[in-house]
Amino acid sequence: MNIHFIAIGGSAMHNLALALKHKGYTITGSDDVIFEPSKGRLEAQGLLPHTFGWFPEKIHPGLDAIILGMHAKPDNIELLKAQGLGLKIYSYPEFLYEQSKNKTRVVIGGSHGKTTITSMILHVLNYHDFAVDYMVGAQLDGFDRMVHLTEENDFIILEGDEYLSSPIDRRPKFHLYQPNIALLSGIAWDHINVFPTLDNYIEQFQIFVDSIVKGGSITYNEEDVEVKKVVEASENAIRKLPYTTPAYEVEEGQTLLETPEGLMPIEIFGKHNLNNLAGAKWICQNIGVDEDDFYEAIATFKGASKRLEKIAEGKNSIAYKDFAHSPSKVAATTTAAKEQYTNRKLVACLELHTYSSLNAEFLKEYKGALDAADVAAVFYSPEAVKIKQLDEVTHEQIANAFERNDLKIFTDAASFKDFLFNQSFDNSTLLLMSSGNYGGLDFNKVKDLIK
Repeated sequence: MNIHFIAIGGSAMHNLALALKHKGYTITGSDDVIFEPSKGRLEAQGLLPHTFGWFPEKIHPGLDAIILGMHAKPDNIELLKAQGLGLKIYSYPEFLYEQSKNKTRVVIGGSHGKTTITSMILHVLNYHDFAVDYMVGAQLDGFDRMVHLTEENDFIILEGDEYLSSPIDRRPKFHLYQPNIALLSGIAWDHINVFPTLDNYIEQFQIFVDSIVKGGSITYNEEDVEVKKVVEASENAIRKLPYTTPAYEVEEGQTLLETPEGLMPIEIFGKHNLNNLAGAKWICQNIGVDEDDFYEAIATFKGASKRLEKIAEGKNSIAYKDFAHSPSKVAATTTAAKEQYTNRKLVACLELHTYSSLNAEFLKEYKGALDAADVAAVFYSPEAVKIKQLDEVTHEQIANAFERNDLKIFTDAASFKDFLFNQSFDNSTLLLMSSGNYGGLDFNKVKDLIK
């Protein structure tokens, strides 16, 4: 097949391009800007566009399909030409479904935890040489790409994102996969630029559960009130399999998971991650991995990239980076870090970076999210607010939202850096939570703070 990618440089898009090249397809692509690591990975496979920009001459009747990324606009000149020629245009999730419609589709959905759960499942299957196709939202140890597609594998594991499919397809991605086996980890309002109310957001998960094929199954976190309501209210003819957080202990910075064979040390920590582990275990068992084999493999799982990722460790101090940015994720991650290192000072730094987190009304959702920290700081860029064309967010609004009198708030990258580098990290845990980079913070220099 000859396939052209419009907006090939995105994290998901470039991984799909690499997967299809590996499968033997002929791939071309365009984009107006491509950053690392996408740029280097595309270049290594000969897929990096020679010139950045949009070129309608790349669109021709010899193409079997166009894959359209979210970075493109509806009036993109390549897209308009493809529509004019009547070429088949797929969104990213549409094409994944097309590649997997004859496989058993396992889809992991939820506002939080889906990347970690998908990563856990893939780690266990890889450990036991159980070959599957997959799409996951983070780079994993032992895997060359975030997307892998074959003709021969029976199963495909898909991370089910609730964000929109493409500029011309406003359906959430996970509505398009039609899972045979599904998991729902949690529902906490997010993406308010697309889903303006909580009810509207919850409705997307109702549609997801109803999209599971008849006779399929939903494994769900019954500790999450909204998840429980959505799943139990569904009239879809599917099996409903609840899970809860397993018993565990924390001793001197080591998490011990309770198993039928006794307490087992694991690399990950935090109640939310133990809850993720329980969901992953049931999915693996549905696929055909028995419980003992699951525990043997999960003991070596170190976490998904950017999810509670250890970046430095000293004699009595440690630093983590985490992708957490929504209120529920921030609260879970901060609590986990304090629980794991109870006797250490916890310095938690959050960057407000997304559309939702920079919305004055949505900010109220962050109430209590940083309460577990001994020192709490929030950084945001007023420039980012302007770029996103949002109403101004004030220092006072942030302070009121978190309801923490000693919260340190920074709007200037240099001031935040001064604060961070003047902290004493003796007997401390540093937690940096962001989907951004705090205005250009050098994380290698941050590592030097941890002795």
